[in-house]
Amino acid sequence: MPQTIAVLDFGSQYTQVIARRIRECQVYSKIYHFSTPAERLRADGVIGIVLSGGPSSVFSANAPIPDPKIFEIGVPVLGICYGLQLMGHMLGGKVSRGERREYGHGTLTVHRRGRLFAGLPRKLRVWNSHGDKLMKLPPGFTTIGRTENSPFAVIENYRKGFYGIQFHPEVFHTERGIEVLLNFLAGVCRARQDWTTKDFIEHAVGEIREAVGSSRVILGLSGGVDSSVAAALIHRAIGSQLTCVFVDNGLLRKDERATVESLYKRHFKIDLRVVDSSALFLRMLKGVEEPEKKRKIIGKTFIEVFEKSLKKIGRADFLAQGTLYPDIIESVAIGDNPAALIKSHHNVGGLPARMKLKLLEPLRELFKDEVRRVGSALGLPREVVWRQPFPGPGLGVRVIGPITESNLEILRSADAILQEEMMSSGWYWKVWQSFCVFLPVKSVGVVGDERNYAYVIALRIVESTDAMTADWTRLPYDLLQKISGRITNEVRGVSRVVFDVSSKPPATIEWE
Repeated sequence: MPQTIAVLDFGSQYTQVIARRIRECQVYSKIYHFSTPAERLRADGVIGIVLSGGPSSVFSANAPIPDPKIFEIGVPVLGICYGLQLMGHMLGGKVSRGERREYGHGTLTVHRRGRLFAGLPRKLRVWNSHGDKLMKLPPGFTTIGRTENSPFAVIENYRKGFYGIQFHPEVFHTERGIEVLLNFLAGVCRARQDWTTKDFIEHAVGEIREAVGSSRVILGLSGGVDSSVAAALIHRAIGSQLTCVFVDNGLLRKDERATVESLYKRHFKIDLRVVDSSALFLRMLKGVEEPEKKRKIIGKTFIEVFEKSLKKIGRADFLAQGTLYPDIIESVAIGDNPAALIKSHHNVGGLPARMKLKLLEPLRELFKDEVRRVGSALGLPREVVWRQPFPGPGLGVRVIGPITESNLEILRSADAILQEEMMSSGWYWKVWQSFCVFLPVKSVGVVGDERNYAYVIALRIVESTDAMTADWTRLPYDLLQKISGRITNEVRGVSRVVFDVSSKPPATIEWE
């Protein structure tokens, strides 16, 4: 195995972003439960430890606390946010509750660059999210940076290679945060930057072969990036032992089913079965408005369709899914960590016991940009690898309120225009995601000389690298005008188009 940086997870929504950023620096990272014994880390040969942030306070009775001996292994340690507070608290400093929560952008003033800020400016715009703060340094530490509300925003024990930072360098909101992490990896841990996509593929293929053996695998293929890359990776490992099933759930985009069938006939030699269950899904969703209930119904129905498909396909021992890290961490706490539920994902949370299928999720430790690199390395075509993300529940979470065939048709037509204009302008390939949302409110408009009382379509277009954070895209006004004009003129039932300018956080990318 390559040199490994251990990321101890204390329940932060950004823990996996830290791991991804480290791998982005071509250094292998592995996430461990916060309670992992120091001896296990020593045995695994880790060359550095990162303590993640988290929603807890060191003052809480059930605060997650690591093995104190991690500070005796003899490797550098970087504490981020809650990780800094833990380090200060456990090593003899003093942590206090802040007078007010420090959330959002702040200015970091660096007193001394040292190894952590080598080559960086004295002032950086950083992202904060914490309530407690360090008020007294542990013995052996000095402060090398502060923010407006945190006098000890960056602390250092140079001799031991221990560092604590109160802000979040892993999110893109922090200016040059990746360089701070790289300085810790290369400058403090002396890590070799030798972890590559090829390494991941070789490792994953070996794991798949070992887990599956001579068994059969069934995979739910959506035609999106995640499931396509999962299919290609599994197919490389086990070949004809894989069968893919494409389910038309009635919540697809315009001409989606025909596009997927055509694409896979041209580019893949995979056993593909198509199941039309659109009527079943729409019947189960009739009258349902609450987003979480929609997702759970779609997930449950999805599994039921697979159960019926298995009877026609024959015996299978594994259900493969293109589950990614963001799916998991927004849905469930990883390894019993105290993470908060954001929203359910249809392919997260396990399977009914009666199915007697084991899950195979070869991408569950990757983020979207990493998956795309894997897809390219596997030889998948550009239109698959760089296709924008599409949620598992499909348009079911883009129709706000009750789902009806007429509302779906309005949304499909509007979204088709948006995708066409994004493609023709070249902007489709520049953004992370662009889609329409159907709003269950009516607005007065004018068509010709007549009053038009119809629905509203929202445009959601964002930039991101990993879906954990995102910012709205500043599209050219003339392009927005063209998209809006076409939708209001060509889609019957729409009187108005609005543009969503919310970032993540505090909003999510999808509306539901």
